[in-house]
Amino acid sequence: MASLERVWRVSSVGLTRLVLALARVTRVESGSHSPIFRRRVGARASSVWPLVSTAFLVWLEGKVAIITGGASGIGASTVHLFHEHGANVVIADVQDNLGQAIAEKYGEKVSYIHCDVSNEDDVCNLIDTTIAKHGQLDIMYSNAGIVDSSYMRILDSTKTDIERVLGVNLVGAFLGAKHAARVMIPQRKGCILFTSSASASIAGLSSHAYAASKSGVLGLARNLAAELGQYGIRVNCVSPYAVVIGTGMVPLSAEEAAKTEMAVNEIGNLKGHILKAIDVAKAALYLVSEDANYISGLNLLVDGGYSVVNPSMRNFLGSPP
Repeated sequence: MASLERVWRVSSVGLTRLVLALARVTRVESGSHSPIFRRRVGARASSVWPLVSTAFLVWLEGKVAIITGGASGIGASTVHLFHEHGANVVIADVQDNLGQAIAEKYGEKVSYIHCDVSNEDDVCNLIDTTIAKHGQLDIMYSNAGIVDSSYMRILDSTKTDIERVLGVNLVGAFLGAKHAARVMIPQRKGCILFTSSASASIAGLSSHAYAASKSGVLGLARNLAAELGQYGIRVNCVSPYAVVIGTGMVPLSAEEAAKTEMAVNEIGNLKGHILKAIDVAKAALYLVSEDANYISGLNLLVDGGYSVVNPSMRNFLGSPP
């Protein structure tokens, strides 16, 4: 009881799960300290570590995850978070130098495979190589995406423009889900996650090609949730508002990116916080974790409430005091 009381004094909120674990567990073998444990609990709680199973402190221990577009932006932030939570992570990307550097940074639990998600042979090889190395696939996060170079009018858009964007954003998502399902169905478990966009829910936020591609991803996710639920496979979407800095999707200088980020934040609904890639990664972590084990077919909007307000009407009526 004395140990429980000491831990509780460290944090009365963040350690709820830890306290419940200690109440149930009588003895667990000691292991290495998780970085999450150190950050949340602190050195004062290290004396109780031999009583605590790592399983109570990380969400993805023993899981194998593929993250497409994992070499930069939201994907790279998700690689970091999944690795921190104990997963074996496979980065799939065409940015070889970035992808290999991230894999080397994290060590043996993170690997890199060159993969053009619009090429079915590449995607098939990605899945097969992952299974050959790890023997399982628990999480398929189809995150890879590109944007148009500008907001083009329909009369200025070309067939080439839309085919290029749809090829990566929608066809890539389809191929990833198809080949992930190929191995998940026999397992009768798994989780497929997509990065869609707030532009799939709100018109006028992006180019026609990008909006069409992300709306297609959302429809694909819902249809797959209906089909694959019988096999114990969950399918969801995470849809961010606008992440400007660090995505690598738009070629901007640091100064231009900072100005764009401030402008995007200014028209956003939620003030006091600027949306970053790590915020989207946290939403992705939740959706693939066991804490979301009965959530499927969901489109989780990470938009600060932007999709549920009418900014034009609010501006017309005037802001409340």
